[in-house]
Amino acid sequence: MDILIIEDEQLGVEKLMRLIKSIDESIQIVGNTRSIKSSVEWLMQHEHPDIILMDIELTDGQSFEIFSHLSIKSMVIFTTSYDEYALQAFKVNSVDYLLKPIKKEELKNALDKFQEWQLKFSSPSVNIKELINGLRQQQPKSWRSRFLVKQGQKLVSIETSEIAYLYAEGRLSYFITWDKQKFVLDYTIEELEEMLDPQQFYRANRAFIIHIKTVSQIHNYFNGKLKLELQPATDKEVLISREKAAEFKDWMGK
Repeated sequence: MDILIIEDEQLGVEKLMRLIKSIDESIQIVGNTRSIKSSVEWLMQHEHPDIILMDIELTDGQSFEIFSHLSIKSMVIFTTSYDEYALQAFKVNSVDYLLKPIKKEELKNALDKFQEWQLKFSSPSVNIKELINGLRQQQPKSWRSRFLVKQGQKLVSIETSEIAYLYAEGRLSYFITWDKQKFVLDYTIEELEEMLDPQQFYRANRAFIIHIKTVSQIHNYFNGKLKLELQPATDKEVLISREKAAEFKDWMGK
């Protein structure tokens, strides 16, 4: 097994090397890059390894940008100090997502997972694209657990369980917490819909995503529509279209 390490901190590189060798001395570490630029250059000049251990926060940005520069033919184990990128990580060639400090057992499990998948999909007729697609189908969906948002001059982490509803207004998106605090988000409503657990959050219409517990009353409205009252209250009209009414009732009743 060949591994490329993309990590910008020397101590982090050294620790990963020690962990890898303690797991399996036969693993070959074929290189170490420390930025988006150097990683893209390395991958353009070398045969892609079996696995890339990829830190998300690099000196010149987030490593997800590497995927926009070239087609990566390796599987990736992401390493990071934050869990807010998990959903984005599983949209690319991700085997696993490990939070720092990396533990030997977790890294070994990730490497074992890759080898199991490799054996399962090993066939002369299976190419790398089919392998990646097969792995993605086996990966559990990961829902957003928190958002990092601005509060005055500081940043605060708000768990999604604290959110009553989210809405779009103009070009911006906001969410309201159960204690009536309002925060702005750097995502569209469409992007937020993909991030949130559909068992807890529902896309009511083009502007609103609501938590199941925020609905205080449901009223029949004109032309088969439903009108919702939310708690905390909002001065905006929240309507469910006739086409979505049955689906919404089913969601509320689960």
